[in-house]
Amino acid sequence: MRYQGSCHCGGIAFDVEGDIDEVIQCNCSICSRRGSLLWFVPRDKLTLKTPESAMSTYTFNTHRIHHQFCPTCGCAPLAFANTPDGKAMAAVNVRCLPEVDIKALKVREYDGKSA
Repeated sequence: MRYQGSCHCGGIAFDVEGDIDEVIQCNCSICSRRGSLLWFVPRDKLTLKTPESAMSTYTFNTHRIHHQFCPTCGCAPLAFANTPDGKAMAAVNVRCLPEVDIKALKVREYDGKSA
């Protein structure tokens, strides 16, 4: 399935392709504050419809995950990182995919606070 996603104001827009089998609810300091529900996909399954320069990036702790957010509305629709074996991944906040029924998703808890 193909989904269209964006930040609140539309300054960051993207398409992402795949099946949402489950999402991750992480309790780390940033995800818990944002209320993110993350769906991980290979980076090549995500297509930016706006230039990467439209995004601001935040990193912390190990600086491995590049959290992307809109400098206009502050919404954080996605993040980029590499898996331990070097594969490029995208973490999509499914709350930024308007057509997704959040209540229908299988949510897996992840203890990012202790990781």
